[in-house]
Amino acid sequence: MSAITAPLDHFKLEDTRVTRRYFAKFHRITRHLTRVAATLQAEGGLDRAEICAIVSYLAGLNYSFTALSHRYHMAGRVPHAGQLTIDRIESGFPVHAELMDMAADAARAAADLADMPSVADLKGAMVRQITGDLAIPTDLQFTLARRLYLEELAKGRLFLPRNDPQSVYVATASNGRRRFLVHWAVYDSEVNLPVIYLMDVEDSGRTALPKDDRRWPQARAHLMAQSLTGLKLLTIATGFDQDFDDLHPVRLRRFHIGPMYSHAFTRQSGPLRDVLAVANSPEGDDWALVWTEEELVTDRVESVKSGWFGTVERQIFAQDPFAGAALDRGASRMERSLILPARPYQALADARPVGFADVVKYVVSDDGRVVRRR
Repeated sequence: MSAITAPLDHFKLEDTRVTRRYFAKFHRITRHLTRVAATLQAEGGLDRAEICAIVSYLAGLNYSFTALSHRYHMAGRVPHAGQLTIDRIESGFPVHAELMDMAADAARAAADLADMPSVADLKGAMVRQITGDLAIPTDLQFTLARRLYLEELAKGRLFLPRNDPQSVYVATASNGRRRFLVHWAVYDSEVNLPVIYLMDVEDSGRTALPKDDRRWPQARAHLMAQSLTGLKLLTIATGFDQDFDDLHPVRLRRFHIGPMYSHAFTRQSGPLRDVLAVANSPEGDDWALVWTEEELVTDRVESVKSGWFGTVERQIFAQDPFAGAALDRGASRMERSLILPARPYQALADARPVGFADVVKYVVSDDGRVVRRR
């Protein structure tokens, strides 16, 4: 990672065992996330195309963390191995700069691999050093970890700082309009969290959106430029609707994956920190993860003048009727869920902190079960 002055909420994991425990925890979490997403599909909250999109990003997140676990496998044991920096106050995730560095390494992974010994050669050299020199092959272990890191990057399928929009054809309506699911994701630099976007778009253009060499690149660039957590969904959807007269965003959703709470790794304030302290869970179960979904849907369509004689459609989006003017979120609905193992859930149920009664809890276990609780 580039040498910069770390903010106070950024923390470097300097110990080898601590770093490995951190990644082991996230491997468990990402595995549970795909099961929770499948549960959402079974409950009717996501259809097949949507679940495929979300699961692909969750899998990419797991691949990225696997790559980073190789990169920092020797942290604390080799001076030049580097140290993972996490945001332990706000998100519990690695900081955005970690993924930026990883993306840069991925761009040159194939060339770097060509100049390195193979895994088999490195393992052979390690055996010879152990048996012949009676020495621990620390430098070779570092080189092997570096090789495995680059191999993981070379496979692709990573969750990167920017994951450009993709489109999935859904159906053609009776009025001839094609309907697409457009999805994309970012690792938000403001909050150090992965964020997934799903947009249902009706296309009234002559050429199907993904095949349109003019509109599709412009639409992708527009959406990526607007993918900021600080922007309301209403701002994003309205801007898209106004910039593309023949693309009609009828539904927009945003999924915030995190923050992650852990009594061992994070220092967030609030009741969840206290709950995890009381739970005193075993090493792999000391966590809770927030999953937030925002949704904006079209309420009605209005025709407005365009030029001298033309008219275009404009979407009028439904606002949350219960939010009130002071709590205008720019969304039709927002729901927070909490994903956590059984022991922290029991501690939460016993404590009954204010504000959690209406939060949906998904209680997960290593045998694959996901239980939904209120």
